[in-house]
Amino acid sequence: MKRLADCRLYTFIDSAYLHGREPVTLASMLCDGGADLIQLRAKDWPEERILRTAESLLPICEMNGVLLVINDHPSVARRIGAPLAHMGQEDFFQAGHRHVVDVIGDDGEHELGLGLSSHAPNEAERAIEAGAAYIAVGPVYATPTKPGRPAVSLSYVRWAAENLRGTTWFAIGGITLATLEDVLGAGATRICVVSAILDAANVVAACREFRAHLPA
Repeated sequence: MKRLADCRLYTFIDSAYLHGREPVTLASMLCDGGADLIQLRAKDWPEERILRTAESLLPICEMNGVLLVINDHPSVARRIGAPLAHMGQEDFFQAGHRHVVDVIGDDGEHELGLGLSSHAPNEAERAIEAGAAYIAVGPVYATPTKPGRPAVSLSYVRWAAENLRGTTWFAIGGITLATLEDVLGAGATRICVVSAILDAANVVAACREFRAHLPA
């Protein structure tokens, strides 16, 4: 299994972008395309459906050395043995949590990493203090996956590149092949991509094209 610090391309199976495809089919495509991480993101699904889907995705990810991330449901990640979960800071801190062990537990039964979103430098710093396994920096550009959330622009990416040198972080939000070079030029070495891959006519080829532009 990959080390998180070595991961570059963070991809998604998003319920809003399935376009009639089965999650397991998409998982295989993303793995074939060179994804390092796959997040299951299903804002409109009940937890039981997320659990069943996650159980079907984990063997595919493990077979390909890809890290599976469960969005919003650390309990599901712990239950199936996924290595990572992800939460927005609003969900994390407003629920009264101050450190990731508040969410994932500290019984040693399953070592689970928790990633946190961030939209500004103070949120990145707070995520680090909370013990996040990684930080998502964005949305760099406006994106329909985060309706109503203003873009943070490349200036936040530049800040992250300068100030988060000891932290694993991913630029996220509206990143396409047309904007990728600007994002990398601002200092990002890891990216999250949702619609530009899931809306592509050829998911495997789209993945490979993004991967080819990223550091080894």
